[in-house]
Amino acid sequence: MDRQEWNKRYAQKEFVWSIDPNRFVVLEIAGLRTGRALDLGCGEGRNAVWLAEQSWHVTAVDFSEAGLEKARELAQVRKVEVNWVLADVTAFQPTPGSYDLVLICYLQLPALERRVVLAHARDALAPGGTLLYVGHDLSNLRHGWGGPQDPSVLCTPAEIVADLHGFDIIKAEVVQRPVAHEPGHGGSPGAIALDTLVRATRPHP
Repeated sequence: MDRQEWNKRYAQKEFVWSIDPNRFVVLEIAGLRTGRALDLGCGEGRNAVWLAEQSWHVTAVDFSEAGLEKARELAQVRKVEVNWVLADVTAFQPTPGSYDLVLICYLQLPALERRVVLAHARDALAPGGTLLYVGHDLSNLRHGWGGPQDPSVLCTPAEIVADLHGFDIIKAEVVQRPVAHEPGHGGSPGAIALDTLVRATRPHP
């Protein structure tokens, strides 16, 4: 990851991505009992702000000052409170066992760095807590639209599950995401992106 590159990207006036939450975040988190949530790699804050609107107490982490500045502006407009943390998620170590939800959404990292973040995410969850991972799937290179073209930062559901040993896997699949009207993606009518989606819970002792 390149902090300066992301700062430059987020520095433009308009939001790079939609200010609406990711569709899979909404679908998978709907119905969960609210509590403390951690958003790792929050970018411009769209998912963190939405979680706060749903009465979650949210901590959101990103290494881009420009991204967090836009996130703060969005939270102010939406009249919600979020604890914004400027930090590299590969080094950030949350308090163990303190979150009811950990979200990792389109944080595209090489395998070794991804495993470090997943290990921190696992440790951060309280028993019964939910971990939700959404990211560009490896199959998107050949069969989907857009996303990173570097296979080293892509993954499969099986790879994420392998790093969640001891967790209860609720869902692990490749999902389709229409992208024709998504900001930052473009795409012709009918264009589909393929994402990895894994939802898991930390079992009670």
